Amino acid sequence: MLEAEQNARGAHPLDKVVWNALASKQQHLALGDERVLRYPSDVARFAGMADSAPESFDTLRTMIEADGPLALVTTEPVEAPSWGSVVRRGELLQMIWQGAPGAQPELPHVALGSDDVPDMLALTAATEPGPFGPRTIELGNYIGIRSEGKLAAMAGERMRLDGFTEISAVCVDPAFRGRGYAGGLMKLLISSISARDEVPFLHVFTSNHGAIALYRTLGFVDRRQMHLLVLGAVS
Repeated sequence: MLEAEQNARGAHPLDKVVWNALASKQQHLALGDERVLRYPSDVARFAGMADSAPESFDTLRTMIEADGPLALVTTEPVEAPSWGSVVRRGELLQMIWQGAPGAQPELPHVALGSDDVPDMLALTAATEPGPFGPRTIELGNYIGIRSEGKLAAMAGERMRLDGFTEISAVCVDPAFRGRGYAGGLMKLLISSISARDEVPFLHVFTSNHGAIALYRTLGFVDRRQMHLLVLGAVS
């Protein structure tokens, strides 16, 4: 995204990606109030804050103490409040697709549904592409490749907000790597998201150089660095 264009229009909607997703396309999943919105814990442990006022942190504290840790994705590092414990910190690269439409890959893929959730949970547990819960599939469309009687690869949609859809949970069983499954599934998702006149985007840890290189070959460009903070309550 051209920064000059972004600055001319003010804050980019992806700067507050969790909040804007839960306030628009995914508001049917939103829990919270005018200060903090979050997903149900079995869907995704992300929360978005309207601002950094003490009252907003008080609301976040109530949520965390009631239901466990929540993750914030922000443009600037968030200092953990005195009542909180840092479960994890990380630097993310937010990437946005600016490629050209290409030919559909000939990939024997299937749409994944609720019956596939046990296999999806097993695959994400083995490959750790990011948090994935029993109801994460409710966030968007998920597709996969089955081979030799098992789910060999998958990818899907996570956060959705007006004009944008995130590609997430891109993972391949180690026994099936090197076959182009990850890139192929992403191309299919890029095509379906673009067909809705939405822009694909994603988040990746800045340390994951291999994934970043793949995403760039698919037409993703760096948008900005983001900061992940998983915050829990002090025990």
